[in-house]
Amino acid sequence: MATDTAASADAADESPGYTRPTIDVAELRRVLDGRYAEVRDLVRTNLVDHASVLEDAETMATDRFRDRVRDLLVTMARTGQTGMGFPEEYGGGGDIGASVAAFETLAYGDLSVLVKAGVQFGLFGGAILQLGTERHHDAYLRDLITGNVLGCFAMTEVGHGSNVQALGTVATYDPDAEEFVVTTTDPSARKDWIGNAARHAELAVVFAQLEVAGERHGVHALVVPLRRDGRVLDGITIEDDGLKMGLNGVDNGRITFDGVRVPRENLLNQFADVTPDGRYESPIDNPDRRFFTMLGTLVQGRVCVGGAGINASKVALTLAVTYADRRRQFNATSEDREELLLDYGLHQRRLLPLLARTCALHFAQEVVAQELHEVFSRTEAPEEGENDHRRRELESLAAGVKALGTWHATRTIQECREACGGQGYRALNRFAALKADTDVFTTFEGDNHVLLQLVAKGLLTDYANEFEDMDQFAMVRFVAGVAVETVIERTSVHTLIERVRDVLPGGDEWDQEAGLLDPDYHRMMLRFREEHMLSGVARRLKRGIDGGQDAGEVFSRVQDHVVAAARAHVERQVLDAFVDKVASLEDGDTKVALTLLCDLFALSTIEADRAWFLEHGRLSSQRSKAISREVNGLCRKVRPLAGDLVDAFGVPPELLRSPELVG
Repeated sequence: MATDTAASADAADESPGYTRPTIDVAELRRVLDGRYAEVRDLVRTNLVDHASVLEDAETMATDRFRDRVRDLLVTMARTGQTGMGFPEEYGGGGDIGASVAAFETLAYGDLSVLVKAGVQFGLFGGAILQLGTERHHDAYLRDLITGNVLGCFAMTEVGHGSNVQALGTVATYDPDAEEFVVTTTDPSARKDWIGNAARHAELAVVFAQLEVAGERHGVHALVVPLRRDGRVLDGITIEDDGLKMGLNGVDNGRITFDGVRVPRENLLNQFADVTPDGRYESPIDNPDRRFFTMLGTLVQGRVCVGGAGINASKVALTLAVTYADRRRQFNATSEDREELLLDYGLHQRRLLPLLARTCALHFAQEVVAQELHEVFSRTEAPEEGENDHRRRELESLAAGVKALGTWHATRTIQECREACGGQGYRALNRFAALKADTDVFTTFEGDNHVLLQLVAKGLLTDYANEFEDMDQFAMVRFVAGVAVETVIERTSVHTLIERVRDVLPGGDEWDQEAGLLDPDYHRMMLRFREEHMLSGVARRLKRGIDGGQDAGEVFSRVQDHVVAAARAHVERQVLDAFVDKVASLEDGDTKVALTLLCDLFALSTIEADRAWFLEHGRLSSQRSKAISREVNGLCRKVRPLAGDLVDAFGVPPELLRSPELVG
């Protein structure tokens, strides 16, 4: 990035032994793009070819823009970018990791296009692929991959969002007709906020309570036709959810079913089936385990939303950092020339820790996507129980990174908007759409607070076999029934802390003696916080149950501790991913630059929670102040690199628009 950085060079913290790295933007982009660089470049090219959709979102009437987004979706589908995760025999690419990379990169462009693609290929298509069998794959996959058939994912109900097990829609089997009868039992069972439903979907994967011979078998999924030749079919009522805060290129709708009949074969029968004469069959006897196994196969959507939030943050940071590296304000150091915004320490403090956290989350997301690819692409038979345990760990990691990644997007986009002053308020400069369109990322594919409770549940039970059978109250009783020390040992954190003397100098004073830039110090601080919070949750749960309190009341009283422990755990995982990535790189300027960002992420994370560390004896006031000084110093070191760092994100200039911000 060509800018005048003379002032910033003088301001940089040139400490003894430090040599400022020179960033090779192309090399750093290769590191960030990873193994799917070609896939990401294909998506970038497609987004540039259709960059006018960003203006269309602001100028077209709602229905016309929805049709524009649909047409663009179909056009992109025919380039192959949206079908990469589907089997090759149906026209897909057979590469789940590639499909995640493609989806994440879509977040550089209009987010209605991204979400519509997520509904069509991730949710609707993913349900057909993962919950269906060969008969469904043969019937639907080829047409949905090419966009010849559009569908929707009808799970959420007005009365039940996060609590999927309590859905009110019922599918009753009629053995005489060999059909299921789908019914919305009451107003709270109306399907709501269903993407693609209001205008375009011809088919729906409908989640309903399956009833066979008078017995309920829990939530299952069926393919239900909604429209034929554009006409809504009999027994189905569809309403438009209307204008939303954002994402108005996606036609969210409400669906009710009044005795709608579908053939028996429309049941997606990967995990359960109903015979023609009305016998329910499943290889998984436990209904709770069956339910969670079914939902676990749909984890890709959650992985993708987290990645999209992180990439939307990159767009905001590219705009804000580029602007701050051009815009001058006030004569701070010279009477002849005003100062660049990015040369001010406060501006660095506002943007550069967010840049470091974005990179940290990027590499954590890389770990999640790779694990998703390996778990769902595995061909060899795992040892007994191994795959189930690994899938549960994946679900937890995906939930945690999605939560932190989407909260980060909300915070980063707002800060970047403010950092651009009045220019950031112009719709042309993209912040209006970024703010409005990403806000719901914290809610769909799992409310973030609910997701962190899922993370904590896995930690407290060590992803035990019982894990899938437990609601949160059973989890409370489970934890209360074992020794607290056992819960801590299960996390594998406790034993690592015991070995801290082998890692860091200073014995019992390791947290006071270790170097502030030692990655082992960073990891141990976050591990200590995680262990302490987790043990605190376990003790509170046990104390409540031992005291005779109701499990629900006990859980409600410790929910804030549960979420805090989960967040601490995920934040430590994010740091681990960043440290491991940096360690894997060859020595050179790229590694030096990413090390600076990794240090900045770690220390700014500790600094942000300094009250906790002070309260629990892990920071002295002097060391706390030293960490703040080090964060300031790292910001000064990152400052002259910042323009090249955001350039390496690879957001095409055509997608930035914003002539006042980026030139």
